[in-house]
Amino acid sequence: MDIKDTNNQQPTGFRRKVYYIPGYDPFHPRRYRELYRSEGADQAKISDYSLNLVPKKTPGSYGWHIDAVINGQASAADVEVLVWSDIVKSSMNQGITATYLQLLRTAWTYIGSGALFRLMRLRKGPMIAALYPIVFLFFQLILACLAGWGLGGTLLSNLVHPLAGMIAGGAVIWLMLRLFRRWDKKVFAYYLMHDYAYTAQDGGANPPELEARMAAFRQAITESLSEGYDEVLVVGHSSGAHLAISIIADILREGRDVGPTALSFLSLGQVVPMVSFLPRATRLRADLRSISTSTEITWVDVTAPGDGCSFALCDPVAVSGVAPEGQIWPLVVSAAFTKSLTVARWNALRWKFFRLHFQYLCAFDRPQDYDYFQITAGAETLGARFGGRVASKSRIVTPTSGYTTVA
Repeated sequence: MDIKDTNNQQPTGFRRKVYYIPGYDPFHPRRYRELYRSEGADQAKISDYSLNLVPKKTPGSYGWHIDAVINGQASAADVEVLVWSDIVKSSMNQGITATYLQLLRTAWTYIGSGALFRLMRLRKGPMIAALYPIVFLFFQLILACLAGWGLGGTLLSNLVHPLAGMIAGGAVIWLMLRLFRRWDKKVFAYYLMHDYAYTAQDGGANPPELEARMAAFRQAITESLSEGYDEVLVVGHSSGAHLAISIIADILREGRDVGPTALSFLSLGQVVPMVSFLPRATRLRADLRSISTSTEITWVDVTAPGDGCSFALCDPVAVSGVAPEGQIWPLVVSAAFTKSLTVARWNALRWKFFRLHFQYLCAFDRPQDYDYFQITAGAETLGARFGGRVASKSRIVTPTSGYTTVA
């Protein structure tokens, strides 16, 4: 059945509050509502359940409300997007020269610290994604320089004057670089460069403006724990996963009694090692260690080997070298794209790397035990849904980081 955008009330039993933390994304959060609307409608048809999406009913950030009937059980969910796209936009507001300087600093951060080579031992996919903007931006620079040299150094220098040739050549170089940047919506080289540069700018430590925003997120989540929900579910996608880890760790340190409300954490397509392997990521490593033994939460980490932009099936606590005795989280499971998508659908998506990185938020043709819409809108807590589920046999737990100090 379809999602319907209507104000009609449905009978509700189970109540959930969902906080969605995006990755490094400059777009308005309405993008996530429309994605949920369209993909949820597809999943509801495939799996034969009802999702009813209506405007947001609660105060707070951008979001929406869902009434659902799944397996005969009524439930309601208030979804809220924790927005940091303004910070992302500000960090992307760099000129061409500044971006190339970022490139050099970021490359040195990962190479000089040894993190790059250790990360490559985990998964090649995300490291290819990390090297892609470096290679592509240098390729653009070389093409621009060759064009400038061809016009200025060869043509005008011979026909007019060497100085005129130099000026014309420089102008051609700058014009081509500007054109390449304008076309970046098709190749994402600048976008990815800004992403990695923002992560690496302080050697893995969170910039002050991000820490301030995370404190506001923590306050919102903490307040909802006493509002009578059956479950408060934090969903962190991509870079949003490591923000969620630190936010949840801070909530647990406060020691607040949440009563019967279940606090759950779903990390999707995480890239935690890109941060935790850096020398100054002491806070994140401490937070990983802290929540990995907590009995007050449920943490399920979902990735897929088909997603070349994530560290698929890498236990972020273990590979970061901070797994304590008695580690119980995360439960590492695979979204199994090759099994949960039809062959035709998988073949259509397998080379669309950025689209696949968002597949966790989308419908599956042949859903296995991972269904984003049942998790966020159904009448089971995350712990109940994955209770008894064993971790993926293919998960990677070998300590690989060269930096294991914690804050």
